Order: sequence, then structure tokens, then C-alpha cells
Amino acid sequence: MRAYDFSPLFRSTVGFDRVFQLLDSVNSDMGGNGYPPYNIEKVGENGYRITLAVAGFTAQDIEIVQQENALKVSGKIAAKDEPAAFLHRGIAARAFERRFEVADHVRVTDATLENGLLHIALVREVPEEKKPRVIAVSGGQPARPALQAAE
Repeated sequence: MRAYDFSPLFRSTVGFDRVFQLLDSVNSDMGGNGYPPYNIEKVGENGYRITLAVAGFTAQDIEIVQQENALKVSGKIAAKDEPAAFLHRGIAARAFERRFEVADHVRVTDATLENGLLHIALVREVPEEKKPRVIAVSGGQPARPALQAAE
């Protein structure tokens, strides 16, 4: 397993603590159990879709929670009264919890369960004040900001 030392970057950056913590946590989470398998797709310029293979689960068995920059998908099949006598059990219907770190201004817009696949649609909605804006350049005298006298 690889370990990365981000301490040299701390000397020349300000406000990126969260990024280094995220990289560190992703590095430590790489050895997960891999259940359930999933895909992450980019759909359009600001759209994303996470697809999880959740065979055997119903919509009532799955919970999706987004809190700030964390998205948690968990599933637990309710206990059945009659035990089944399996000769072979290849479909894993065990409880799971899968966590995703989402960027700022990304939110879940929809979730659908179809043919054993859970599709979670996400969209990045950057607020107007965060979007780049063009500043017009005029000729003539340089603009001087007006200073207000203290009252």
C-alpha cells in the first residue's frame, strides 16, 4: 500500500486542509470490500450519475442521505419470516453502506431503482456569485476608488 506525505504542501498552501484530508481518506479507503459494485458517469457538462448493482433490494430497503459534501447510500433487507433452503446462494443480499465525497455545489436530484440497478442523478449547480464574470475595460483616466470619511 502506498502512503503519501502531503506535509511539504502545507508550507505553501492556505485553506486546502480539506483537500489533503480527502486525499488521505481516499488513500486509506482503497482496501474496501467492493460491495456493492458501482459506476460513476459524467452525464453532460454539469451532470453525474452513480449506478450501484443492488440485486435483491427494493426501494424500501435502500436509504440515500446527502449531508454537506458526503453522500451515503445504505441498504438492508428486512428479515423474512420463512427461511429459504438455498442449494446455492450467489446473490449477495447483505447489508451495505457506500460513501461518496461530492464536490461543493453538487446535489442529488433523483434516484431510481430499475432491474437491480440503483441510479443516483447528481447535478453541479454553481451559484451566480461564484461564476466567473467579465469585467469591461474602458479607456481614459484610471479609476480611483472613492474613500468615505469616517463619521
